[in-house]
Amino acid sequence: MILDLDKFIAKERFYWDELAALLERQDAQPDRRQSLEEAKRFYYLYQRTSSDLVKLKTFAGEAETTRYLERLVARSYSRLHEDGGEKVPFRPWQWLTRTFPATFRRHGIAFALSIGTFCIGAGFGATALKLNYDAKTDFIPPQFSHLNEKPSKRVDREEKKDFDAFQGRHEFSAQLMTHNTKVTIMTMVTGFLWGVFTLILLFYNGTIIGVVIYDYIADGQGVFLSAWLLPHGSFELPAIFMGGQAGLVIARTMFGWGTNLRLRQRFARIRGDLLTLIGGAGLLLIWAGIVESFLSQYHDPQFYPWKIAFGAVQLIGLILYLSLCGRRAAREKTPPH
Repeated sequence: MILDLDKFIAKERFYWDELAALLERQDAQPDRRQSLEEAKRFYYLYQRTSSDLVKLKTFAGEAETTRYLERLVARSYSRLHEDGGEKVPFRPWQWLTRTFPATFRRHGIAFALSIGTFCIGAGFGATALKLNYDAKTDFIPPQFSHLNEKPSKRVDREEKKDFDAFQGRHEFSAQLMTHNTKVTIMTMVTGFLWGVFTLILLFYNGTIIGVVIYDYIADGQGVFLSAWLLPHGSFELPAIFMGGQAGLVIARTMFGWGTNLRLRQRFARIRGDLLTLIGGAGLLLIWAGIVESFLSQYHDPQFYPWKIAFGAVQLIGLILYLSLCGRRAAREKTPPH
C-alpha cells in the first residue's frame, strides 16, 4: 500500500497534539486523578501514536517528525508504566480504606492459593502426628522447642504464671514483629523463583501449625489453644498468607502468562500492588505482635472466653474490611453502560 505522507501527517497530527496536551496537563496537575474515560483515551492515543511512529520510520525524509513522535511515545510509555505513581502524593486514609483492600481483592485467586497451600500443610502435619506421635520433635523447629513438651503440662505451668512478672514484653513484641515480617517477606521474594519455594514455605508453616493444633486438641487443651492463638493469629496468619499472595503474583509475572510484554514491563505493572500487599501485611503484623505480647501470653482461665471473643471479632472485622471496604467508591467511579 502506497502512503500519501503529507495527507497522513495532516490527518494524524490532531491525535499527536491531543496526546501531547494530555501529557502537559498531567505534568501541570500531578495530583489530579484521571477518570476512567480519560485513561482509556490516553491509552488509545498512545497506541495510535506508536503505530504512526512505526509507519513513519520507513520514510527517511521525515526524520524530524519521527524524532518528535519518538519523544512523545517515550513520555507516554513512561507515564503509563514507570513514572505514573511517583508524583502522586501518598494519602494514608485513602490507601487504607480503598487502595489496600481493592488490591487484595484484585489478586484474590493468589490469596486463595496461598491459604489453600497452608491448609494442606496443616492437614498433613495433623495427620502425620496422629499416625506417629513420636515424630513430633521432627516437625517442631528448634526456636519453638517449648512446644515439644506435653500440652497439658505447659498449660498448667502457664496458667500459674504471674503475667505481671513476665519481663521484657516490649522486646518480645519487637522480636515477634521482626520474625513474622521476615517469614512474610521471605514468602514474597521466593516468588522470583517461579513460586516454587513460596508454596514450600506456606506448606511448611502450615505443617507446624497443624502439628500444634492436633497436639493440643488431642490432649484436651482446645480452649487454651484458641485463647492463646486466636487473638494474634487472626491478624498474623492472614498477613503471612498475604506474603504468599504477593509471592504468587510475582511468580505469575515471571511466567508472563496472557501477555507478550517484556519482563521489566510486566513488573512495572505490578510494582504498586506488591508494595501495597506487603505494606498491608506489615501493618497487620505490627498489631499482631503487640497483641501476642500483651494479651495472648496472659493465660488466666477466667479470661479465655473474652480472649476468644476478641480474636473472633478481629477476624470477622478483617474479613469484612478486605471484602467490602472501598467497593462503593469503585462503583461510583465506574461509568454507566
